[in-house]
Amino acid sequence: MRRRWIALGTALLPVAALAQAAAPVGAPASAPVGAPAPALVGVPKPAPVDVPVDVPVDVPVDVEVVVTAPLAGSEVERGKVPVRTNILRREDLQRTGPASTLRALDEQVGAVTLNQAQGNEFAPNLLYRGFEASPLVGNAQGLAVYLNGTRFNQPFGDTVNWDLVPDIAVDRIEVAGPNPAFGLNALGGAITVKLKDGFTYHGAQLELSGGSFGRVQGSAQYGVQSGNTAGYVALSGLNEDGWRDHSPSQLRQMYADVGYRGDRAEVHLNLVGATNILTGNGTTPVELLAASRSAVFTYPDTTRNRYLRLTATGSYEVSDRMAVQGTAYYSNLSQRTFNGNAADAQPCPDDPALLCNGAGTPFTTRGGGRIPNGVNPGSYPGITGGGPYAQLDETATDSNGYGVAVQATHRSEVFGRANRLLVGASYDGGSTTFSARSSLGALGLDRGYNGPGIVISQDDGSVVPVRVDATNRYYGLYASDTLDVTERLAVTVSGRFNVAEIGLQDRNGVALSGNHSFTKLNPAAGATYKVLPNVSVYGGYSQSNRTPTPAELSCASAASPCSLTNFFVADPALKQVRAQTFEAGVRGSFGLASLGGPESGRVGWNAGVFRTDADDDILFTTSAVEGRGFFQNVGGTRRQGVEAGVQYRQGGLLAYLDYAYTDATFRDPFTVGARNNPFADADGLTQVRRGNTIPGVPAHRLKFGVQYQVTPEWTVGGTGIASSGRVLQGDAANLNPRTGGYVVLNLNTAYQVTKNVQVFGLVQNVTNARYETFGGFSPVGLVPILQAPGATNARSLVPGAPVAGFGGVRVTF
Repeated sequence: MRRRWIALGTALLPVAALAQAAAPVGAPASAPVGAPAPALVGVPKPAPVDVPVDVPVDVPVDVEVVVTAPLAGSEVERGKVPVRTNILRREDLQRTGPASTLRALDEQVGAVTLNQAQGNEFAPNLLYRGFEASPLVGNAQGLAVYLNGTRFNQPFGDTVNWDLVPDIAVDRIEVAGPNPAFGLNALGGAITVKLKDGFTYHGAQLELSGGSFGRVQGSAQYGVQSGNTAGYVALSGLNEDGWRDHSPSQLRQMYADVGYRGDRAEVHLNLVGATNILTGNGTTPVELLAASRSAVFTYPDTTRNRYLRLTATGSYEVSDRMAVQGTAYYSNLSQRTFNGNAADAQPCPDDPALLCNGAGTPFTTRGGGRIPNGVNPGSYPGITGGGPYAQLDETATDSNGYGVAVQATHRSEVFGRANRLLVGASYDGGSTTFSARSSLGALGLDRGYNGPGIVISQDDGSVVPVRVDATNRYYGLYASDTLDVTERLAVTVSGRFNVAEIGLQDRNGVALSGNHSFTKLNPAAGATYKVLPNVSVYGGYSQSNRTPTPAELSCASAASPCSLTNFFVADPALKQVRAQTFEAGVRGSFGLASLGGPESGRVGWNAGVFRTDADDDILFTTSAVEGRGFFQNVGGTRRQGVEAGVQYRQGGLLAYLDYAYTDATFRDPFTVGARNNPFADADGLTQVRRGNTIPGVPAHRLKFGVQYQVTPEWTVGGTGIASSGRVLQGDAANLNPRTGGYVVLNLNTAYQVTKNVQVFGLVQNVTNARYETFGGFSPVGLVPILQAPGATNARSLVPGAPVAGFGGVRVTF
């Protein structure tokens, strides 16, 4: 069966790739259209960069390229890609302080949004055009993420754990719209991350910083090249107490690469490792927030990640026109979560001496024995009968990921016009063992879980210990072709055939066992046209898909829901999500007279529109069981919008403005569980209508910033983010107030003390704005809140961090 599908895919796969019009003549590579420019003087540049910085407008420079498939070697001139592309280089990541991938994306790419669903800045939900790449299994993963050419979405839930890679090691990030060559999950687009190596980074750098919330952070990197061989290593560590109560975090990360480069071949072997402890205590009820912005509702809410990833990459130039590239990887993620919550526990209606949940179902232990009321191990003053009760949900996930990919590229001429052909194949596999349990304990006066608890095993199957083995096998065949039809017109066609096979084996019974398979052929076509030497237009159409993950397939029943910390106890079928995207835009650049100096400045600008329609989208919805829910197909959804940006760069001055409007809506009506939503009916349900806004997606985002070199040694700057509010999670029917809009301003400065020593400072949220980036609902009736007695409002938000200051020193050799 598999061979037949692959053969069919080979026959049907169109020869293609993403295309674009040639880059505007004279546009400096240091300020490409549609992306923030590199950092100014004041940020050390110990390694060579891909393109010159501060090149005069009238001096020719190398044409900038972007990847159009996961593997290196797929690069096409950026001006010939018919989608909006965003590029962040190593300088952009540390322009405003210690290197930070997430901060740079949040501040500099208009269509990127960070939702702090967990309340931890190192583990946010990243949205691009309304699609997510998140560390939470309960979120639909609509972005494909690649690290050094290999799939970074984790095998079990397609999750993306941003904390696993040291930011100091990141060399380049590209964010682009949908392209089928990137395979599964690229509904909204793809993010590719390239890490440094000894050929691209020379020298050493040490950095130490600290500041608010007890943060202490340090990093070191070293790169060296000797003839045809090179090596690079980076280490990073961070400790902080967190600004919210009970919210410490600890990061330990490393990356190393060794490489060989000959006349025609290049080979790299690299290793990523991390041991992290992240605390994210989620949303806090609004009445408790009014009393204390740092308060948390219940705790603990801790994630422990241990990660190892080994990757081998290679390329070989067969001839001046043809090259082949390949990669192989293995990864292991060991993740443990501990989530303390309120327990919907009360005396049983038929026997008050026993304990039942809110539906009247008796709480039972693993042996089937009923749990007496009042046996709670923690009894505190003012709390009678051993209550209230708390529940600790624990999970253990051990995932092995592995894969190989190979592609060939060929440059030729078709009817005398330049043509670039790319053909590739990939395999990504995974094996996961997942286990989970819930324990009943006591809720302390500070709303923390106290144990040891009693492991719950409900007779009705709604809360039971779980152990399941999952396997996934993803196959892909892709091709792309870019043809310069004329000197001004470039046309691209591309496609990919995806095959996904997922197997589940229940180790505690048979409810989870099952096998699932999905196939999809995704075509794409686009073109770019150079209207003027410095102005081009582009447009294209593409299809993409994602399959249900092993996690989603294991939690798709309203009768047997799972917790938000990833319990899986049912196995109904889910449909794969299929998306179609139309995109068009215009971009260009022009020279501008210098502001008070002889040097000419340069303005780059862009404007575009997009629409992505997804069929059978998947949503995590709450169930009648407190703290639990399930995945379901909800029909069609639409994300459409406008993106526009402008930037000016001249000598020691950089200024940019980037705006994105995203209209994310449901296209079909459906009924959804909404427990704790005050507008839900008696059965805990709400009715979603066509046109309701998808939760968590802000309609308007404006990013702006300026950096100015006051003297050759001293640089000052500022950035800002203005955002509209978001619909609360659990309010797909849009019945409650959204989170509020906000403006956050940050200031930064750097001073080059000597050639090798730089000091820097960063102040975030300088106006101490009170804002929220995520919201939901909490069971306030189950938890006594001493700071807000009598609280009844279930609306619950994640507060943004208050004003904070950080400073440090960076030494280069």
